[in-house]
Amino acid sequence: MTPDIQRVLVVGSGGAGKSTLAREIARRAGLPVIHLDRYFWQPGWVATPVEEWRAVVAGLVARPAWVMDGNYGGTLDLRIPAAELIVFLDLPRRVAIIRAVRRWARWHGRTRPDMGAGCPEKMDVSFLRWMWTYPRDSRDRLLQALDAHGAAARVVRLCNPREVRAWLGGAAAPGLPRMRSLSAGHVGT
Repeated sequence: MTPDIQRVLVVGSGGAGKSTLAREIARRAGLPVIHLDRYFWQPGWVATPVEEWRAVVAGLVARPAWVMDGNYGGTLDLRIPAAELIVFLDLPRRVAIIRAVRRWARWHGRTRPDMGAGCPEKMDVSFLRWMWTYPRDSRDRLLQALDAHGAAARVVRLCNPREVRAWLGGAAAPGLPRMRSLSAGHVGT
């Protein structure tokens, strides 16, 4: 029997569905959710300074239980070792970009619940460029960080929306935790 997993990290490209999946995992497993965007972005889309940001993340990962979503490569060295399970949304670029555009259309001018106060939804060239180059740049750095921390055995890699739905429905690759076994007694059907 899989012991209860109390710390889940959700990573992947912008628009891949990290926040949505994190909320669903947290709901099913009865765990608190931490959206890193809410902590990183100050009103007016002002980034938290690096040293302050690392201290914030260190405090968040020290909590006994969480489902945390967000990339922020500069803090992977804090988050990967603390996570008992890492869900990597490795979705195709076209899926992520379409989802990001839909999210922008839905929330344009308003602040999403998973975002910091005073940060209304926006779509700019730098974000689109980051999404476009994610498979070549950020994805490779994420894979290197996972490898450097020996995290391969703790990673559930989901490559398309169908795999996400199947995993949430209870399917898992051999040796990896099924969604239904993350937190016995708390996980919904």
